[in-house]
Amino acid sequence: MAGTIKLMIEKILAERSRGNESLVRVIKTKLMLKGINPDKYDEFSDDDPKIIKRLKKMTHEVSGAVRRPVMNIRIASSERETADEAVTELMGAFGCNNMKMLLYFASSKYDPHDISARMQAAFAGATVFGCSTAGEIAGGRMLKGSIVAMAFDEESMVNVKVEVVEHLKRKIDVSAAFRSFERHYCEAAEEMKPSKYLGIVLVDGMCGVEEKLMDVIGDRTNVIFVGGSAADDLRFQSSHVFANGKAYRNAAVLALLRPAVPFDLVKTQSVRRMGPELVVTKANEDHREILEFNQKPAATAYAEALGVPVNELAACFPSHPLGLVIDGEPYIRSPTKIQGESVFFQCSSVEGMPLSLLELTNIIDDTKETLERARAKLGGISGIIIFNCAHRALELEYKKLTAQYGQVFAGIPTVGFNSYGEQFIGHMNQTATMIVFR
Repeated sequence: MAGTIKLMIEKILAERSRGNESLVRVIKTKLMLKGINPDKYDEFSDDDPKIIKRLKKMTHEVSGAVRRPVMNIRIASSERETADEAVTELMGAFGCNNMKMLLYFASSKYDPHDISARMQAAFAGATVFGCSTAGEIAGGRMLKGSIVAMAFDEESMVNVKVEVVEHLKRKIDVSAAFRSFERHYCEAAEEMKPSKYLGIVLVDGMCGVEEKLMDVIGDRTNVIFVGGSAADDLRFQSSHVFANGKAYRNAAVLALLRPAVPFDLVKTQSVRRMGPELVVTKANEDHREILEFNQKPAATAYAEALGVPVNELAACFPSHPLGLVIDGEPYIRSPTKIQGESVFFQCSSVEGMPLSLLELTNIIDDTKETLERARAKLGGISGIIIFNCAHRALELEYKKLTAQYGQVFAGIPTVGFNSYGEQFIGHMNQTATMIVFR
């Protein structure tokens, strides 16, 4: 019968949000990223079997399943050449003050297996995890060839649990990880409150499966996972995630945190909508390839929207990406190359997804405004973890704004890295996703 899709969407929204309007927006965003626009369906809409199958899977995943202290977050960094020297310098900076969790980001100049083993041994009493980078951020500076770290003591982090999901290219299965989270916290994943828990996801940036990973995570819980794709200093050969004293490829590190103070999860992207929509009418999701926009060859339609010849289109990619815009918020898809009439991206799009043509704005001003909104919401900021797109770092270098961007975070304990993709509910590009602590 007609209208089944509308009923299924309403059920998912009701069961998962439980009247929380903020969660309604989050769940609608998840649906949009799956290519399902809730506003498109009413009681007269045809019952598309493909859409119903996706919604049934989402419904199945849903059904399957202290005193406020003063925040104490500390950061440290080292630009020493060897892993031994760098880790020793971090140990000297942090000392041994009841560390609960240590998050770190390390240049690919360090041997990944060596750096992970040394960091675990140096801070054995803490939960230690991280990934490789395409540049690091710490203490108001944009760095290269360094290791940066943020430490939380027992007064600033109530609890943390880390799991590694391996063999991502073969099959993405987070079941064991979420069972472990549920045992650790004695709470079902679908019952966990996003105001109480937050997730960090670090994934091998060479896997190309971030969209699918975020999709299955989103079906498991309302807790929002944010993070970045590990990098290798723009060599695009081998990136690693770190946990348990080991370095992993073709894997993701999932961390479920329960901070001791309020936090906000934000994203910023320095773009604005400028042109007509390009609706994906033919795509190869697994290869992040779009063959047609608006039932035209993809490259031709993209070039026409920009008003340039097809042979000049690739030169426009850095300044005019495309994005899925949800409630005014763009989720950017960065184009990488043209092959025949197809356009390849660093993030996949599903057929039927409407993408808007975007243009760049002021990255410094936009980032400042984002932090000021977070500061006003929380009543102050005591620490920031930032996952900053490598595209943004290249734009800053080109415009000679790197030092100025680093200064935006001066005076606030901040660590982060330049990534091969950013995670915030879904997967996107040319974005900075951040965890901001009060």
